[in-house]
Amino acid sequence: PKRLVLLDISEFQLYEIKRKLRSDIDRNGFQVELDGILGSALDRPRVEMVMRTFAVQTVYHAAAYKHVPIVERNVTEGVQNNIFGTWRTAEAAMSTGVETFVLVSTDKAVRPTNVMGATKRFAELVLQGLAKLNSNTRFSMVRFGNVLDSSGSVVPLFREQIRAGGPVTVTHPDIIRYFMTIPEAAQLVLQAGSMGQGGDVFVLDMGEPVRIAELARRMIGLMGLDMADDAHPDGDIAIEYTGLRPGEKLYEELLIGDNVSGTQHPAIMRAEEVDLAWADLLEWLQRLEQAVERNDCWEIREILLLTVNGYVPADDIVDKVWTGIEPPLARSADREEHVDRLYRH
Repeated sequence: PKRLVLLDISEFQLYEIKRKLRSDIDRNGFQVELDGILGSALDRPRVEMVMRTFAVQTVYHAAAYKHVPIVERNVTEGVQNNIFGTWRTAEAAMSTGVETFVLVSTDKAVRPTNVMGATKRFAELVLQGLAKLNSNTRFSMVRFGNVLDSSGSVVPLFREQIRAGGPVTVTHPDIIRYFMTIPEAAQLVLQAGSMGQGGDVFVLDMGEPVRIAELARRMIGLMGLDMADDAHPDGDIAIEYTGLRPGEKLYEELLIGDNVSGTQHPAIMRAEEVDLAWADLLEWLQRLEQAVERNDCWEIREILLLTVNGYVPADDIVDKVWTGIEPPLARSADREEHVDRLYRH
């Protein structure tokens, strides 16, 4: 690229990524201009101004809250950042003539059991809807699993716990996840983005899933220590099973249906997913916006249930800001009336 423009709401993270990239650019002798800009994906005028100032051609949109239990406890903020942040950034891209817009999505968007996954799938629906408006911006989404050693991933946590003498905490002995490395994920996102025709949902080949408990055992061994268990009570580090957290499920999927085709890249597939008409999406977005303003987590959940294919919440609403000021609709009659009202709308 001639220029990289980094837009981040976090001053410290912007400083860190700019410092690292500047080092890489200088070490390799690349002729790449680098700009770090503070701003929020929710601030469309700011994002629009940045895109227009730097004549941005390609946007990689990775701004999202992604920690499942945290988003489960902060429902409205998850909706704001993951759905409205994507929508406003995408509209800014359309209005400034951005050629390609790539959403970094997640396997948790497939048949989600949590708010994070449901909001990411809704963000995909927004881009699929915008792709049908005949704009000059090509929208595509790249869906993949966990990235080893990325911010908030399990690997840094395990490393920290092992160095502290343990125990290493795993939520469930049977929990499995897909993993790839940071370079693999970054390269495949770049390549998938270049293939997009408009509204494409790309799925990366994540290989075989990894059992998290086995990952913990390997990390203990790789750090020169022995695992402590019933068979080896004198070992150095024990694994402690803490139970599934709110919204968490034992395994993730990459496809909603079976309608998938290959691309020119063997590690990238194109999924055909059911979408919604833009006029319908606009109505749901308006209702979501009103629910967010009221901090109405119950209505947010119901809207996501009616729009996101396969969304089945694993738990009751655990957002304490909401449950603390307005008790949940506990009686089934109240719940049915609430759902009926949404359907009528």
